[in-house]
Amino acid sequence: MKFCLFKLLALAAVLSLGACANLGQVNPWEKGHLAKPEMTFEGDRLDTAFAEHVYGSKEGSSGGAGVGGGGCGCN
Repeated sequence: MKFCLFKLLALAAVLSLGACANLGQVNPWEKGHLAKPEMTFEGDRLDTAFAEHVYGSKEGSSGGAGVGGGGCGCN
């Protein structure tokens, strides 16, 4: 019974993901909405700057966000 339920849930998950596969293109007049600052993952610049400062402090080096060479001596 459990195995059958697992198969059913797996099938439902695959079908629901397949339904999202072709959502269409973003029209040119809709791209303006996507370019707004509140649509980014880092919506608040002050909060992002603070998080980068904390990350850099934890790394023990300047440029800890995406630059090779950390505070541990590895590249």
